[in-house]
Amino acid sequence: MTVSTTSARRLRLPEMTSSAFLIIAFLSGIAGALQTPTLSLFLTTEVKVSPFMVGLFFTGSAVLGIFVSQFLASWSDKKGDRKSLILFCCLLGALGCVLFAFNRNYFILLLIGVLLSSFGSTANPQMFALAREHADKTGREAVMFSSILRAQVSLAWVVGPPLAFALALGFGFTFMYCAAALAFLLCGLMVRAFLPSMPKARIKSAATLQAPRSHRRDTLMLFIACSLMWAANSIYLIDMPLYLVTELHLSSKLAGILMGTAACLEIPTMLIAGYFAKRLGKRFLMRFAVICGVIFYISLLFTTGTVMLIAMQLFNALFIGILAGIGMLYFQDLMPGQAGAATTLFTNSTRVGWILAGSVAGLVAQFASYYAVFYAALAMVVLSVICIWRIYEPK
Repeated sequence: MTVSTTSARRLRLPEMTSSAFLIIAFLSGIAGALQTPTLSLFLTTEVKVSPFMVGLFFTGSAVLGIFVSQFLASWSDKKGDRKSLILFCCLLGALGCVLFAFNRNYFILLLIGVLLSSFGSTANPQMFALAREHADKTGREAVMFSSILRAQVSLAWVVGPPLAFALALGFGFTFMYCAAALAFLLCGLMVRAFLPSMPKARIKSAATLQAPRSHRRDTLMLFIACSLMWAANSIYLIDMPLYLVTELHLSSKLAGILMGTAACLEIPTMLIAGYFAKRLGKRFLMRFAVICGVIFYISLLFTTGTVMLIAMQLFNALFIGILAGIGMLYFQDLMPGQAGAATTLFTNSTRVGWILAGSVAGLVAQFASYYAVFYAALAMVVLSVICIWRIYEPK
């Protein structure tokens, strides 16, 4: 009886840990989804700064986030317990939310708030890195498990933005940022109570963490490709609402319908891609994704009807869903033994994409038109096709 009870407990523990990973992925996604969509509105209406200062804030946040996350990723891969790092990042993320809730000084928010938020946003990629290590250690199917986790984050981004605007406009930004802080604290409690502790073993040689030379070249190609793909998607998110209203003279609500449709389709796309990744290979799926991206952005140049714009979101979802679900795993395969650095490198490709998108979309729209911006997005996807086709399948 005692033996059977012990065995049952051992069987339940991995399931409890897996469930905790899913809940933490959703909560960390909610924490980010409550802050990012409303940030420009917060800076404009509450902090009362110019559009230029809003742009500077986003750029500064992206650049600082890259440095902080890469530093923490390198440190976590070499030494330290990743679980403790995730808990530390959740606590700093909560402090950052409290600062945004009660402070309205632009420079304090830019210098201190962005730094704290950068630590908070690093909790998510570190959680994915720990999930990969946990899956490898316990013999779980790493691709499918990571795809389900990524789908949880996408689900949070379906729920989070409408909730963020409802809280901010209905109860005020102070209440909304306190809710985000609560999400971070709940995340921290879940991490402390349920995630596995996997301290790094002492490394005898720095060469242990060096990927093969061919993989380093492929990793660079993949980073460039992912950055360009995220930049194209960010250009679309920035430009589409303005293009619909000013040039197609359609309802602004259509932008929300288009983005919501794509977000909903991305979730099953990630799960299906995770299921077929082992059978078809990650390189094949990434190639398929960029081809879908080319089809989507070419279609945007020739489509003006509401029904067709909605129908085209299938290609957009295939493009972004596979990128979000498989791209991170591709980095991890190309950088064996460096799960933290690989996951963070993928996350930083989204930040580089936002930096590129902000400058390109603004310049092209200023001197040409909102329609012309989609040509720039198409050019980025075509360049990413070239990069993806030069990457070998990791073994």
